[in-house]
Amino acid sequence: MADLNPAKLTIDGQDYELPVLKPTAGPNVLDIRKLYGQADVFTYDPGFTSTASCDSTITYIDGDKGELWYRGYPIEQLAEKSHYLEVCYLLLHGELPSKEQMVDFENRITRHTMVHEQMHYFFRGFRRDSHPMATMVGVVGAMSAFYHDSTDISDEWQREVAAMRLIAKLPTIAAMAYKYSIGQPFVYPRNDLDYAANFLHMCFAVPAEDYVVKPELARAMDRIFTLHADHEQNASTSTVRLAGSSGANPFACIAAGIACLWGPAHGGANQACLEMLKEIGTVDRIPEYIAKAKDKNDPFRLMGFGHRVYKNFDPRAKVMKESADEVLDLLGIENNETLKVAKELERIALEDEYFVSKKLYPNVDFYSGIILSAMGFPTSMFTPIFAMSRTVGWISQWKEMIGDPQNKIGRPRQLYVGSDRRDYVDVSSR
Repeated sequence: MADLNPAKLTIDGQDYELPVLKPTAGPNVLDIRKLYGQADVFTYDPGFTSTASCDSTITYIDGDKGELWYRGYPIEQLAEKSHYLEVCYLLLHGELPSKEQMVDFENRITRHTMVHEQMHYFFRGFRRDSHPMATMVGVVGAMSAFYHDSTDISDEWQREVAAMRLIAKLPTIAAMAYKYSIGQPFVYPRNDLDYAANFLHMCFAVPAEDYVVKPELARAMDRIFTLHADHEQNASTSTVRLAGSSGANPFACIAAGIACLWGPAHGGANQACLEMLKEIGTVDRIPEYIAKAKDKNDPFRLMGFGHRVYKNFDPRAKVMKESADEVLDLLGIENNETLKVAKELERIALEDEYFVSKKLYPNVDFYSGIILSAMGFPTSMFTPIFAMSRTVGWISQWKEMIGDPQNKIGRPRQLYVGSDRRDYVDVSSR
């Protein structure tokens, strides 16, 4: 990060110099840290969409070019050639592991997938029909009550242990939340299965019969994990960092991130997409909804198309489309009207001039929703799966923040537009 010639700002005839920082990639950044102290003004940026809250070495996005890098590696290469636990190591440590490091890392994760047995009783405090995200927020936050030896954030080893535990145990907790919601017994993790296959086994196995995970489904699930592992300073990641800036323990910070991800504008996008497909219902009704989408006066919106950040295309979508095609070919869609609607809507969106001109391409949420639905997951599990995928990104960002000497407690300012100072009037005189 190099300094450029400073920018000049004039306020009430007074000139101020503001440093301009040059990142490795992306637009230059105006450093306003001293502006308030020097000029007694601060900036106004609702949503912080033009403000960098930190410097980071983890993830880079170029929305115009359709690029997403993890530690400099393009997401397309990682999704094609790597696997989720290797990506986890990369995000946590900054470099791809050696063969020996990978074996050690996988062993540590695999052998910590079980949760404390008393946590099983914690689930019973929830109503049977509780949303799995509600359960996950509570149970992940409660991990700090079970794992006291990894809550001291000043201890580097405890931070490492907490990271391992969160990555290892989130699939188990997510699967338990699912099993609880459908009234089935919990299924313990198995050390002979890889990360993605183990999660699918915990979700769909039952004591009455064997369940063998199809390799194609495990690979598709692993890709979903990889493509959702991190996404720069989004709402949930910023929540984790803001919670962590207060010195909160890592389990509380990740629970805060899960709560933020629960919002339909953030982690609920693929669920909203599937619900839209179900609303359309049948292929013959697609023209009606296409017309509604094109009508400026109609509030209907096509979910799962286009992206707020990626202006041309979502680099994750191409990889996810390949997995979606593989899964649908394997499982078939002949008797699933929702998936038939999805495939036809995808075809139209890729060919119709209206969608092409407005760059309303199918995004990663569209394809991940199709895959999860085809696998048999209800829409209520889409966001919990997103949360367990993103945990490694959250914990990597949290660890980076803790180790940053510039770290200070988050304290955004405000533009006050309320009443001016006024004196209290006794109730008898009002």
